[in-house]
Amino acid sequence: MVIPQYIYKKVPEVTKLFWLIKLLTTAMGEALADYLVFHFNPYISVIAGFIFFLLSLLLQFSVKKYIPAIYWITAAMVATFGTMAADVVHVVLHIPYIVSALIFLVILISNFVLWYRIEKSLSIHTITTFRKEIFYWIAVVATFALGTATGDLTAIIFGLGYFLSGILFSFLILIPLILYLKFHLREVWAFWIAYILTRPLGASFADWIGKEKSAGGLGIGTGILSLILILLIFLCVLYITYSASERKEELGN
Repeated sequence: MVIPQYIYKKVPEVTKLFWLIKLLTTAMGEALADYLVFHFNPYISVIAGFIFFLLSLLLQFSVKKYIPAIYWITAAMVATFGTMAADVVHVVLHIPYIVSALIFLVILISNFVLWYRIEKSLSIHTITTFRKEIFYWIAVVATFALGTATGDLTAIIFGLGYFLSGILFSFLILIPLILYLKFHLREVWAFWIAYILTRPLGASFADWIGKEKSAGGLGIGTGILSLILILLIFLCVLYITYSASERKEELGN
C-alpha cells in the first residue's frame, strides 16, 4: 500500500498562539460537553458528538496541508468528544477515574511506542504523510481523554476542587518548560508532556468558571462560557488565517 505524501505539513507551528488556542479549545471542550450532556438527552448528545468528531477528522484528513480553520475545528471536536468519552467511561461504565486515567495512559504510550517503531520519530514537525497523521490524531484523542480523567481525579476524588486543580496543573506544566530550557530535555518530549497537561489545566479552570457554586464553581454557566470560548477561538483562528494570507501576498510580491 502506498501511503499518500502530503508535501505540506498538516499541523501548526508550535508558537505562543498555538498554546493559547490549545488551552482555549480544552476549556471549550469541557464546558460544551457538560452543557450538552446536562441540558439535552445525554445519549443523543454523545452520539451527535461522536458523529461531528468523525466528520471533522474526515475533513482534516481530506485536505493536503495545514488549514487553520479545519485543524482547529477538528481539535475542538476532539476536545468535546474526548470529554464525553471520559465521562461515559466513568458515569455509564462505572470505571473509577484512576482506572480510566491509567487505561488512557496505556493507550497513549502504546501509540507512541508503535509510532516511534514505525516512523522513528514522534516529532510533529514531520507530519507529512497519512500514516503519521493517524498516529498524531490518536495521540491527540488519547491526551484529551487522559487529561479529562486526570483533572476529574484531582478535583473530585482527591478533593482539591476545580480551582486548586487548575493551580496544580499550572505549576506542573512549567516542569517540561524548565526541563527543556535548563536541562536540555528533548523538544519532542517537552512538547508532548506539555500537550497532555494543557487538557486538565484548561478543563479545571473551565469547570471552576462554568459550574454552579454548589459544585465549587463560579456559576457563570457552561453554555455562556462555551460561547465566550468559541468566540475567542474564532478570533484567534481568524487572526492566524489572515496573517498567513498576508505573508503569502508579501512573498508573492
